[in-house]
Amino acid sequence: MDAYIGQTLLRIIKGDITAQDTEAIVNAANSTLLGGGGVDGAIHRAGGPKILKECRRIRERQGECPTGQAVITGGGNLPARYVIHTVGPIWSGGKHSEDELLGSAYRNSLALASEHGIRSISFPSISSGAYRFPIKRAARIALRTVRDYVHSGADFAEIRFVLFSEIVWQEFQTAWGEMETIAY
Repeated sequence: MDAYIGQTLLRIIKGDITAQDTEAIVNAANSTLLGGGGVDGAIHRAGGPKILKECRRIRERQGECPTGQAVITGGGNLPARYVIHTVGPIWSGGKHSEDELLGSAYRNSLALASEHGIRSISFPSISSGAYRFPIKRAARIALRTVRDYVHSGADFAEIRFVLFSEIVWQEFQTAWGEMETIAY
């Protein structure tokens, strides 16, 4: 599905985030920045050891990456030039600021991309896998945060949501359809 937020192309596609040719891809990282399972593991495997080496340097400078924050490395062997690593919240029933932290993960990733002059970026569905954030809720937070960020004056040519499973892809499509029917 393709749509526009102002002049920014929004694409919601089913696919492999490691194969995206946007300037940056976003990694749903854990706070250690040292790789893991799911999207994190796939990005580290496909990107090669350069990404891990840069993540280790970041850890030496600042320690772990807090939930809702983001850091940037090169893309290693990936088609994307950069990887923005962000830490989403682990779902704990919704009473521990999970919604706000998830929004912050998207917002801080977009801000870091803007700071580096990145105009095209691909996101996975942050926190909705191993971190168990309910997908219906996660999709709406992700899309609303991106829409609001772009409307605030951000200059992106393209923002993609690259979703691995049919269920997640369908939920993002549904969420965007609902948002389009509500006036901004």
